[in-house]
Amino acid sequence: MPDILLATLNAKFIHAAFGLRYLLANLGELQPRAAIAEFDINQKPVEIAEVILARDPRIVGLGVYIWNVRATTEVIGILKRVRPDLVIVLGGPEVSHETEEQEIVALADHVITGEADLKFAEVCHHLLNGSSTARPPKIVAAELPDLNRLELPYDLYDARDVAHRVIYVEASRGCPFTCEFCLSSLDIPVRQFPLDRFLGAMQRLLDRGVNQFKFVDRTFNLHLPTSTAILRFFLERLRPGLFIHFEMVPDRLPEALRELIARFPAGALQFEVGVQTLNPDVEQLISRRQNQAKMEENFRWLRAHSGVHIHADLIAGLPGETLESFGVGFDRLLALGPQEIQMGILKRLRGTPIIRHDAEWGMTYSPLPPYEVLRTSHLDFASLARVRRLASFWDIYGNSGNFRESLPLLWRAKVGSPSGSPFASLLAFSDWLHDRGVKTSGIALVRQFELLWEYFTTVTGLAAEEVRTFLGADYRRGGRSDVPNWLRETAMAEAPAPANSRAPRRQARHLAPGAPHAPVAT
Repeated sequence: MPDILLATLNAKFIHAAFGLRYLLANLGELQPRAAIAEFDINQKPVEIAEVILARDPRIVGLGVYIWNVRATTEVIGILKRVRPDLVIVLGGPEVSHETEEQEIVALADHVITGEADLKFAEVCHHLLNGSSTARPPKIVAAELPDLNRLELPYDLYDARDVAHRVIYVEASRGCPFTCEFCLSSLDIPVRQFPLDRFLGAMQRLLDRGVNQFKFVDRTFNLHLPTSTAILRFFLERLRPGLFIHFEMVPDRLPEALRELIARFPAGALQFEVGVQTLNPDVEQLISRRQNQAKMEENFRWLRAHSGVHIHADLIAGLPGETLESFGVGFDRLLALGPQEIQMGILKRLRGTPIIRHDAEWGMTYSPLPPYEVLRTSHLDFASLARVRRLASFWDIYGNSGNFRESLPLLWRAKVGSPSGSPFASLLAFSDWLHDRGVKTSGIALVRQFELLWEYFTTVTGLAAEEVRTFLGADYRRGGRSDVPNWLRETAMAEAPAPANSRAPRRQARHLAPGAPHAPVAT
C-alpha cells in the first residue's frame, strides 16, 4: 500500500494526467512509497473514494482543475467523513488563486499554489517525517521551479498510456503575452527545458511506439531555435501515423519555420491557433497583442503550402464584443479556411485580471464551474445562449467535415442575412433547430442530413435539385450506398461526386488524423 497516492479526475479516460507524472518523477527518495490513481469525471465520487480508501494511503495529492473541481470536492468530502486522519494535499490551477473562498480548500489539509513539481515532495517529507508541530501551513506557495532541476516524467507513461491515451509533452513553460482572460498571462517569463534532455525523452517515447504527441507549450513557435530543432527532430523520424499537435502564436511564422512545416506530409501536424477575437477594440481592452494582417497571411500560407490541420479558437462574451462584431470575426476567420473553428464562451478563470472589466462592461458570470459569462452590457443572456447553441451545432455541421459541399449553401441563400454572412445564416439555422426541439448533441448522422435537407427545402427557397446535388455528394462521401428518401428523385450515379470523395472526416483535436479536409468557406 502506498503512503502517498497521487490522484485526479480527468475529463476523459484518454487524457493521461501529465501533472501527476511530474509530481511522481520528482518525489526523489519518496517515489517508491507513492503511486498514481487516475479517474474520470463520469465516475461516481463515492466509487472513486472507495478505490482511494482501499489503497490505504497516508497522504492523497489531488490535482484540481476547472472541469473536475465539483466532483473532486464531493470525493474529498467523502474521504474526510470516512477517514478524518487522511491528509489531503491539493494542487492545480483551480486552487492556485482565490483560495479563501473555495469550499474544496476548506475541506483540504494543505494547498500548494503554483507549479508544485518540487514543492509537493518537500511537503510530503514534512508530513511523513516531521513532527506534528512542524506541519506545513494550510496554503503553501510554490516558487517557480528551475526546469534544469526537474526530472522529466515521460518514462512514467506506461504501456496502456502508450497504446490508448494522449501523450502530453512540453518543451517550455510560460507565456510572454498578457491576455486578461488567460491564466497563462500570469506565467511570465517563458522558460525552456534543456533541449538535449527533452529530445532524448522524445526518442525514448518513439522507441516505445508512441506516434501521437500533444505539446502543451503555450507558445510553441515563439523561440525559433527550439521550435525549429523540434520540427527537425520529428521530420528526421517521420513514419506512418506520426501526429504532432502544437499551440502556436498566429502572427509569428518566420521563413525558417515555414520551410520545415512544408516538408511534413498532410495530417502529420495540427496547429491550435488562439485567434480569440478579431475586434481591435476588444483586443486593446483585454491587453491582447496580435498583428491581424500577419495572422491572416500566415493562415493563407498554411492552407496553400502545407498539410497542417488548423484548429482555430474564438471566444464569445469578451468585454466590448457585440453579437455583430463576433459574427464579423467569425466570417473573417472562416474565409481563411481553418479546418476547425471552436466557438467558446468566455470563462472567468480564477486569478485572471479579466474581472477588472466587470463593472464597466456588465460582466456577469456563472457561480459554478466552468464560470462562463452569462451576460454582458453588449450581449444579453438570450444572445449568449444562442451563441452557445450555435457552437454545438457548428461542431456537428461545420467542424465535422461531413457537410463541406452543402453547408455553404446556407449563406449563399442569404437566409438570416441579406449580405450573405455565414455567421448570420448559421445562427438562423441554429435557431430553427432549437425551435424544433433539436438537442445539441446525440443527433444521428442520417438525422443530421434530414434536418439540413428540410431546412434547405422549406426555409431557404433553394431548388431541391441543387440541394440534392450538394447534399447528396456529402452523403455519399465515404462510400455510402443507401438511398435516403430525399435523394431518391435523382439516381446516385447521376449526381456529381465531390472533388475529394475519399477525404477523411474531422480530425480529432488530440488524436491522429488523416489528411485535412477542405475548408467550408467559399
